[in-house]
Amino acid sequence: MRELPKMIRCSDPRRSTLRPAATRRRTFLAGVLGASMLAGCTVGPDFHPPQWHGPTAWGSAAAPKAGPRVASTTSPAEAEAAWWQAFGDPQLSALEAQVAAENLDVRAATLRLAESRAALGIAGADRFPSVGGNASYQRELPSSRGVFSALGSDAAGVQSAGQAASGAPGTSAGGINGAAQQNPIDIYQYGFDASWELDLWGRVRRKVESAQAGVTAAEEARRGALVTALAEVARDYVDLRGTQEEMKIARDNLKTAQESLSLTRARAAGGVTTDLDVANAAAQVETNAAELPSLRAREAREINAISLLLGKPPGALAAELHSARPVPPVPPRVPVGVPSELVRRRPDIREAEAKLHAATADIGVAIGDFYPRVTLSGSLGIQALQPWNLFNLDSRQYAAGPGITVPLFEGGRLRATLHLREAQQAEAALTYQRIVLAAWHEVDNALTAYRSEQQRRDALTKAEVQSNRALSLARERYQQGVADFLQVLDAERSLLRTQQALAISTTAVSTDLVALYKALGGGWEDAFPAASPPAKPPAAGQPSRP
Repeated sequence: MRELPKMIRCSDPRRSTLRPAATRRRTFLAGVLGASMLAGCTVGPDFHPPQWHGPTAWGSAAAPKAGPRVASTTSPAEAEAAWWQAFGDPQLSALEAQVAAENLDVRAATLRLAESRAALGIAGADRFPSVGGNASYQRELPSSRGVFSALGSDAAGVQSAGQAASGAPGTSAGGINGAAQQNPIDIYQYGFDASWELDLWGRVRRKVESAQAGVTAAEEARRGALVTALAEVARDYVDLRGTQEEMKIARDNLKTAQESLSLTRARAAGGVTTDLDVANAAAQVETNAAELPSLRAREAREINAISLLLGKPPGALAAELHSARPVPPVPPRVPVGVPSELVRRRPDIREAEAKLHAATADIGVAIGDFYPRVTLSGSLGIQALQPWNLFNLDSRQYAAGPGITVPLFEGGRLRATLHLREAQQAEAALTYQRIVLAAWHEVDNALTAYRSEQQRRDALTKAEVQSNRALSLARERYQQGVADFLQVLDAERSLLRTQQALAISTTAVSTDLVALYKALGGGWEDAFPAASPPAKPPAAGQPSRP
């Protein structure tokens, strides 16, 4: 037998006090008792949650030493679960309330969770005996050239006795070439079979442990799908309101350009200006009008994106979302918690930890395959040649006893499987480390982007004020005849660019906050509580429920 791996852990079983018995029955019972005591042994490494040593505070949470302050700041208070309510937009909150039940990705993740729970039930079934019933009827014609012919006259006598008992007509013992000629017989039987593999080394327990970790990973994957869907709905909603704000700006500038065109035409009719100014004003009107079709198409795409996230057909939310609303403003204070809470809040980190747990338990399963397997099996039944003897105790038959299977030569399969499981565990550990580090970077980048975009928005707000003032001065000078119309056009274009940039920046501030909330991993606590009960194997005949 091949060398056994050394990773084995046993609980402290009590030593047997039974003395060696003379009978085989007591010896068998003593062996069963010894095997039961060994059931406390569990091969393979035990799982210990990895430790994460993060910073005590976010690197970008504090205001920089240089640079303007921003209106919305972060605080180390505990992050909110229903973070979208911080925007103060009832329509956004109503959409977010539908995500858990309607989003197709979340529903698919729920089905995968049900699959993992069913797999746990399958793995857990190996801990219990397997019992089955059987019943059969068979009419059999023994071969005249088979076993009975080798038995000679004794077989013929047994066959004749069987025929006499069953009422079949007698035949000659001598058949063709001296072989005994056989007649068909009827065989009736029913009974029960049972078998139970003793989990001496904990191989089955490690399988159940791995399956339970798989259930936990599926739960966290479902929470991760919900976090992503909640953030996508909020981001698309904010983008939609930003697009509608850009449409409003485009319409206002189109109206302003039309007023400038009317003024220029009036001045040209009075001979104060030339047709060149009229042509430039008309071109500016058409340029502003050309902005609207693309904005309408973008608005439709964003409404459809929200509809898709909620599992609805295209245009299902058009009537509800078509009316323009302002971009949801950010709150003055944003609680982000402390870095030590990140591992607890991020579903992807919790999922990676559960997968590492499953990979560790799989090593124990692979090690358990090196050890002998002891199986207790038995059968009890009734067999008779006549149906009226099926309830006669003299027709009973039974068999019982242990069996052992020892792996002697597998061509290196067991050793290669163990190496594979160890490599998979090492990969799972690196994946966990990568996900934790990426989450840390994601939060830090989101905090930086949130603060920087606010500074950009504040600067653009001041630039808009100055662009409006420049346009007013340019129009006044043009009407007084001390400036040409090109200065007015330049002022209008500058104002349009500044207003568009300000609208985009205002939208980006809100979407950056959404990205920050997503990076913090919030949003699943209300729909999928953290303290969910552990999954149990379903009862016999009952399907597993998500």
